Amino acid sequence: MTITELRVPAAQVTGRSPWQLAWGRLRTDRVALASAIVIVVLVTLAVCAPLIAAWNGHGPDDQFRDTGITPEGLPVPPGGEFWFGTDRLGRDLFIRVLFGARVSLLVGVVATGMASIVGVVIGLLAGFYGGVVDVILSRLIDVVLSFPYLIFAIAAVSIVGPSLAATVFVIAFYSWAAIARIVRGQTLSIKEREYVEAARSLGASDGRIMFIDILPNLLAPVIVLVTLLIPAAIVFESTLSYLGLGITPPTPSWGNLLSEAQGFYRVAWWYLTLPALTLLLTTLAFNLLGDGIRDAIDPRTERIFSRRRKKK
Repeated sequence: MTITELRVPAAQVTGRSPWQLAWGRLRTDRVALASAIVIVVLVTLAVCAPLIAAWNGHGPDDQFRDTGITPEGLPVPPGGEFWFGTDRLGRDLFIRVLFGARVSLLVGVVATGMASIVGVVIGLLAGFYGGVVDVILSRLIDVVLSFPYLIFAIAAVSIVGPSLAATVFVIAFYSWAAIARIVRGQTLSIKEREYVEAARSLGASDGRIMFIDILPNLLAPVIVLVTLLIPAAIVFESTLSYLGLGITPPTPSWGNLLSEAQGFYRVAWWYLTLPALTLLLTTLAFNLLGDGIRDAIDPRTERIFSRRRKKK
């Protein structure tokens, strides 16, 4: 009896990169995906705000004295013509919230982007070179983090005057140190690894080692921190504008919308509540997305929290 040996070729096993694994975990996080959808919808509405204003014929500064103000001289509540109601001058509050989103999101993204560039460079230099360079830059980071941000903002704006550029600068100046501290700590660990030593033994320059060999391995924690700093920057801008130190009227931002509405909360609840809820929803969505990205990149954090919940 002849036994025929059948040989089945082994299936190729293709390994997945850490980013593919992270994306696979992120896709199963419903909260993070819902937060991402909220952010995408909000950004889309903000970008399309001029088109929406042209479509319904309500510009951000158009005053509707006949239909946007009650006979008593108060704002009109939400309804068919004005989805978010009107403000004290009879302007469409929904359109102004959308245009305010353009400004607040722009400030948050640009300020965080500037802070990320500065923080990554300073953190890389401090962690890679160590010694005196590390001491000087670390003390600089500590000094910036110890600044009372509101007092610094008041002092800076009083010198240059409130404007969009001044607001971005103040937020970026206060935010870069947090990124630099994280990058420095990661760089101190990564620079001792074998592939970095191999690159150094092959004669690679310091710049190539920092930006080609070390920097790609820092992207994960930096991305997580950026998703958390953007909502912090939006809240910072809203605080400054609310106090009259940031974006000033007639340019709408969520901060100065809240400042204008504070005297009407008893007679026009929507005037203060709806912009505040929009700000709350935006910051909550960014924070939840940041938490989801953190758990996807480093699943050990979720396992740690799960164990703690089970013990309780």
